[in-house]
Parts: sequence; structure tokens; C-alpha cells
Amino acid sequence: MTPNDLPYPCSLVFNAGVVKHRGEYVMIFRNDYGTDQAQYETENKKFTGTSIGVARSKNGIDGWVFDPKPLIDSSDPSDDPELRRHYDPRVIKIEDRLYLCLATDTRHGLCGTIAALSDDLTSYRVISRSVPDNRNMVLFPEKIGGEFIRLERPMPVYSRHNERFDIWLSRSPDLIYWGRSELLLGTERVPWVNDKIGPTASPIKTERGWLTLFHAVDRDDARGKNGWEPTWKKRYTAGLMLLDLNDPSKVLAVYDKPLIAPELPAETDEGFRQNVIFPCGMLLEESGEVKIYYGASDTCVCLATAELDDLLNLLK
Repeated sequence: MTPNDLPYPCSLVFNAGVVKHRGEYVMIFRNDYGTDQAQYETENKKFTGTSIGVARSKNGIDGWVFDPKPLIDSSDPSDDPELRRHYDPRVIKIEDRLYLCLATDTRHGLCGTIAALSDDLTSYRVISRSVPDNRNMVLFPEKIGGEFIRLERPMPVYSRHNERFDIWLSRSPDLIYWGRSELLLGTERVPWVNDKIGPTASPIKTERGWLTLFHAVDRDDARGKNGWEPTWKKRYTAGLMLLDLNDPSKVLAVYDKPLIAPELPAETDEGFRQNVIFPCGMLLEESGEVKIYYGASDTCVCLATAELDDLLNLLK
């Protein structure tokens, strides 16, 4: 999926969550708009808005049909004076109800938001919002031990210094009140990372445990211009880990290499921020195929596939 596919103004389309719902694949994606590469580089014209859009497909690969207008737009009227924009959606089905996890910019910091989607996917209702600074939230697709579970990435710039951010886990009885938080995975446990990690797609339940993606960032100060910006020194990759079925706070295994790293032209040589792989959706098909939807270079949506057994074999 590229910006040209959308039926409304779009400069970048990326970081899409995908879920199977009522006989079709539903994609919820981020769209930044209001400039292009030439205007950004020569006129310093920044993006003027961000929206969250909806598309549907019969096979999850092609034939995507877009809703005629975004589900959420930063230009929408709001009675919340704190709200600036929502972005980076993840969508999950829990007991036949669809929920969104969103990053939310407010006047006083970046928060994580959980919202319920309407049955027709044209409106949403905010259920809870975290304190700043927290983001990258994902929900597990079912209750575990009678509780909702989420992964999250707080951003403790003082205690962890700069961007040494880690993955945490929290629990809730009702999706509103969250607590009993604990560290799940620290950056020091990921050998190719020198910057930060964070949750991505909702985990998949398997016989061996919860198959879980995460994003991992390494920084190289020698990297020059890698995209529209004067310098872009980070590389984003996708990592893989396995969590205990009954107690997902226990990490059973972490694959010691990136599962997906930038290598295709759309990932390394094109786009707004190059060398970025950012998965937000992972689906298990009845055939055993795993679909992984990811943003490439913060510009387009890509799909990678693998066999479940092959992924689990990486985590022995």
C-alpha cells in the first residue's frame, strides 16, 4: 500500500494494524499528509496533519477497499483541549469486539490510548489513556488469568538516559485501570540494539507460548542523509520472542538476530525515513502461515509471510 492508493490526501501511509473480522481483513493505518519530498527538503514544509484510515480486503493481500474518509483526523473538532493527534494504530479483536491502541500527542506529553471501535468501524470511544510518556501499547487477544494484558514502552529519559527504552507489561481488570506493571524485556537482552526497543503487533497464541514481535533500534552516528530529513541515524528492525502462555511476564526465548531488517529498495533507498521496519500487525492463518504487516521507511505498508513452525524453530 502506497500513498497513491488512498482516496484522500496522503503523503505517507504506514504502521498499519490488521485483524480478521467478520469474513474480511480490516486494516487500520496511519496517514501523514500536507507536504511532499520536494516541499519538505527545499521549503522546509512540514506535515500539516495525521489521520487514521480504514481499508478492507477479502484476502489480506490485495483488493483493498478504503473507507471514503478517515476514522480519525487531527483536524477533527474536539472538545478535549489537550488532544493534538492520534497515530500508530494497532487493532485487536477480544471477544468479537475490536479495540484500538493509539499513540496520542497532547499539550502536556505523549500518552498511550485504548479505544473501542464501533461495529461499523466508523467511530471510536476512548476507554483509557496513560500518563506521559508512554506509547507502543498492544493488547493480548484474550484475558489471561482473568485479566487484560498489555505491552507498552514507557520513555524514562532521566532514569534510563537518552533513549534506552524497554518493554514493560501491565494488567487490568477492565481495560480502564492498569497496574502491577513490570519490566518484560530490557534493551540489554537484545544483542543488536544500542538504542531502544518497543512492542509492535499483538501476540499470537501457539502451543509453545505467545509468539511476540517487537521493534528494535540501533543508532549509527556515521549515517548521513537517509530520507527526507538532513540526517537520519537510526535503523529499525523487527525482533521476535516467545512468552509463557499462562504468565506472559516470563520471556521463554528471544531470537538473537533481527527477524526482518531493511534490505529492499523501498526500505533502504526510498521514503521519508529510510532503514525503518516497523510491524504493527501479525496474523496466523489456518494453514500455519503467519502474515506480518509492517511500515517501510515510514512511507508505505508491506507484507511479509512465514510459516509458524519456522518462526517457532528460531526460538528453541
